[in-house]
Amino acid sequence: MSNQNLRTLFQLVVRRFGFLNEQCCNQCCNQDISVAQSHIIFETSRQHNPSMRDIANALGIDITTFSRQVKALIDKGYVKKTPHPNDQRVQILALTEKGKDLERNIDDVMNQQLEQILSQLSDEERSKVTQSIDLLNKAMVNSESYCCPPQ
Repeated sequence: MSNQNLRTLFQLVVRRFGFLNEQCCNQCCNQDISVAQSHIIFETSRQHNPSMRDIANALGIDITTFSRQVKALIDKGYVKKTPHPNDQRVQILALTEKGKDLERNIDDVMNQQLEQILSQLSDEERSKVTQSIDLLNKAMVNSESYCCPPQ
């Protein structure tokens, strides 16, 4: 497969997954949160006591834009931030109970949608797809040219 075809394939998969995320946010939250905010909720749930900078870096969002998104999530009652015990300049993010419920809801809907997509494949094909995505993710993280590996 040529590099151009590979790039096209990645662009289409990323775009379709983005549409799936957007559809999920609309379904789960009645448009209460944006896709970017759902990514913040996901990363906050995934990381242990992350700072605002940790999450912004993991998502590749500049801190000013990120701060506005976090403020909106705090105002909606999904996220809380507290000063780091050893450095008051650092803010630690955590999900509230409402935020944890939302994250579980988004996770359930996304998993159902992905299951529906993957149900069109045989068990062997599903296994190959999963293994291939895992291999690709590991190669990207280990690549010297990879610009911003997740934490």
